[in-house]
Order: sequence, then C-alpha cells, then structure tokens
Amino acid sequence: MTMSAPTNTVVDMDPRVTLPLRSVAAHAHAPPQLSPWLREIPAVRDLLDGFEFETTTVFVGENGSGKSTIVEAIATALELPHGGGTAWEVRDHAEAEPELVDHLQVVKGATTNREGFFLRAETMHENMSYLVDIGSFRGLGYTQRSHGEMFVDMLTGRFMDMGLWILDEPESALSFTASLTLLQLIRQRERAGLQTLMATHSPILASAEGAKLVELGDWGLRDSTWAELEMVDHWRRFLDDPKRYTRHFDD
Repeated sequence: MTMSAPTNTVVDMDPRVTLPLRSVAAHAHAPPQLSPWLREIPAVRDLLDGFEFETTTVFVGENGSGKSTIVEAIATALELPHGGGTAWEVRDHAEAEPELVDHLQVVKGATTNREGFFLRAETMHENMSYLVDIGSFRGLGYTQRSHGEMFVDMLTGRFMDMGLWILDEPESALSFTASLTLLQLIRQRERAGLQTLMATHSPILASAEGAKLVELGDWGLRDSTWAELEMVDHWRRFLDDPKRYTRHFDD
C-alpha cells in the first residue's frame, strides 16, 4: 500500500489576535442606559454595537462627533493614565472617570507588549511643562525646545516601542514638518506590528499608511478613504481659494 506524503496545512492567523486592543462592544453588565448626551452621539451607538481595531486606526470628524469621547473612554478602560504612558501621569487637577467606560467591554489581544501610551490635547501642555521642569533639572536642555519638539522627542524615546499608542488630536502641538515626523513614526510602528489609535483633525496624520480610516458624524461610524473624507475636501477647497470660506465674514 502506497502512503501519501503528509501535507503541511498553513492556517492564516488574524493579525488582530496579537494586538493590545482588538475590539470593543457594549458590556453585558453595563448600566441600563446611556445618559442623554451620550445617546445623542451616533458614533457612540455604533461603537457599542461592536467595533474592531487594526494595527493603525484613525478617527476623524467634526468637533462634537465623539472622537475624543471614544478614545478617552478606551484609554481609561485600559487603565492608561491621561497624561502619558503606563505608570506615568502628570495632571494639575483630578477628573472624573468617563461615563462611557462603564458601558465598554474591551477585548485585548494575546500579546506580551501591553505597555501603552495615551496623550490628549487637554493634558499635552501640562506634560510638556513637566518635561521642561525635569529636563532643566537633569540638564537635558528642554527649555530650549518647543512643545512640538519635546513631543516628538518623547515619542521617539521612551514610548516608541510601546505596544499601543492612543493619541487624541496630537497635531495641536505640531507644525507641518513635525506632523510629517509623527506620520513617519506611526508608519514605522505599523510596519513593526505596533498599534496606534488616533483621533485627529489633521489631513496629514489622517493619511497614515495602512490605517483603518473611520469618519464620525451624524451617520455614526463609517469606513472611509483619505480622498473621500469631508475634512480633506474642505482643506482642498480652502487652499485653492480661501475667500470661498471667508468672504461672508463681514456680512
């Protein structure tokens, strides 16, 4: 009897399995209902129906669309301080835990690199001031550097290899050139399998390579491409003819 040679079966593993943050959905033991203001945010409703993250996920949308509300709740659910990386937080004031946290079930991936970094526009400058203080004390010369330069230094230093970045409107500290630098760092992380979740108003940062690009608005959450974003369309029109947007200012 002739025995056939054994065959090797290759099973493709979903790359999300090894991400620090795989998905979120409504928690089975959440409070009975959201508060009225959260119920009025369509993106929150869609998030609670279930949302899966990629290695790089970027949220874009107008003010009030829910970007910061969502990323802050996710970061809090992951126990990331609101000022920086794991076990490092600088804030001049205490803040209540976001209400949305009580409604989220976070699914983490099977990774050993669970260290995370969370930075948002509201606390960014507090952290920059902190770095100036300790930098001056340790002779690091931070007093001669701008907030944007310090922000890039911080990311390329102690936080670059962390498994998860959560960035809320990081462009508030960055020039055009510095934004390109951050875009390159996110690209390097994407290629290294390190995860980034970002909320932004910047068309530069929204062009992140390989990103799952999600636009928030009255429709809730919808996947998009960079060229289809309303934000990109507005910037194109404005740069082509600023008066198209400003001619009615004196009316």
